Amino acid sequence: MFFDAKEYVTAARILLGLVEEAPEQVGPRLLLARAYYHSARLGRAEEQLRTVLERDPVEAYAHLMLGRTLERQGRDGEAATHLRIAAAFAGEPPDGPGTAPAGVTVR
Repeated sequence: MFFDAKEYVTAARILLGLVEEAPEQVGPRLLLARAYYHSARLGRAEEQLRTVLERDPVEAYAHLMLGRTLERQGRDGEAATHLRIAAAFAGEPPDGPGTAPAGVTVR
């Protein structure tokens, strides 16, 4: 609901509470990272995504989001690594930095 309304700051505030209550769950943390990404709080998004990847290194969406987050920070070299990993997990050949693998999108 908050994402549809583009109320990313509100979504982040609510999701942060969920993450604090259940820090082991990946889903709420990915949504929190997405809310941070869309509200241009890229450092916070990166932190959440790296936490997800520490817990679940094969989470393709986290790699894609981290790649996009790093791109927005001008860290293209680091971004390319994560985008290639996301592409590999999606079973697609990487098309290079800045392109999403087929079937994986950032909303």
